[in-house]
Amino acid sequence: MDSIKDIEELLEKWEHSIFDYLPKIVLAILVLITFYFIAKLFRNLSLKFYSRVFKKQSDIAKIISVVIYFFFLLSGVFLALEVLGLESVLTKLLAGAGIIGIVAGFAFKDIASNAFAGFLLNVQRPFKPEDWVEIDNNFGTIKEIGWITTTIKTIEGQEVFVPNQVIYNNTFTNYSTFKKRRVILKSGVSYGDNLEHVKEVALDEIKKIDSLLTDEVIDFYFTSIGNSTYNFEVRFWIHFSHQKDYLNAMSETILHIKKRFEEEDISIAYSVTTLDFGVKGGVNLFDSPIKVQPSKTNS
Repeated sequence: MDSIKDIEELLEKWEHSIFDYLPKIVLAILVLITFYFIAKLFRNLSLKFYSRVFKKQSDIAKIISVVIYFFFLLSGVFLALEVLGLESVLTKLLAGAGIIGIVAGFAFKDIASNAFAGFLLNVQRPFKPEDWVEIDNNFGTIKEIGWITTTIKTIEGQEVFVPNQVIYNNTFTNYSTFKKRRVILKSGVSYGDNLEHVKEVALDEIKKIDSLLTDEVIDFYFTSIGNSTYNFEVRFWIHFSHQKDYLNAMSETILHIKKRFEEEDISIAYSVTTLDFGVKGGVNLFDSPIKVQPSKTNS
């Protein structure tokens, strides 16, 4: 009999609990449904808005809209738990999420760093596919900008995968930004050449380069006096869309200057040691024949 009474009391408690919690349950469900539709509405609105802002980066607009969607969904879940009076459960969930977040942060630190760097790359767009770049001592064209790594096709024809965080932790160069590139040729002439004539001849030949940008200034400087040379440097701009443009311009410059220097009797100096006996007060050995006296032998 006692057990039957206990069961009846338990059922009565459940009955009262159900009737007490029923309005709260209905309200919690309404809150969830309301926030679900709010989340969908803001996701669609944000997707349209950010698709216009990031016209060329549709993935970024999708990521932002998904973040907004889950924000409203989680807000609805937390509010529904408060309506049901389950604040303690909510607290435990938040504490557990915090611990999981800390553990995941240490475990996936590099992945998270690369993903965030990939996000910045897609937003900032310092380079795009087919651009000529030098990243982490890798020179080539951008093939793909991923969320974790950026792929470069090198001159050697190899694919190099560079972690995105490496790009933001170091300097990198984009040679395709301005659609032009500067060619810098360094050389030297001998001590006996007329420097004014050297400069005039070099500048005249640079103007004959096919890919030369004529609206840019051509710079010519004598940079130093070497052990056997007057060193100079000539700089000029060319149209640039491929590495071949730069190599062809450099090759053409060398061919033009070498041929013209030979015609003008200008010597491109190189490291060599010479003996010059024609200094002031001396005699040049090549101005007179060298006489060789026969050696005397004892008879």
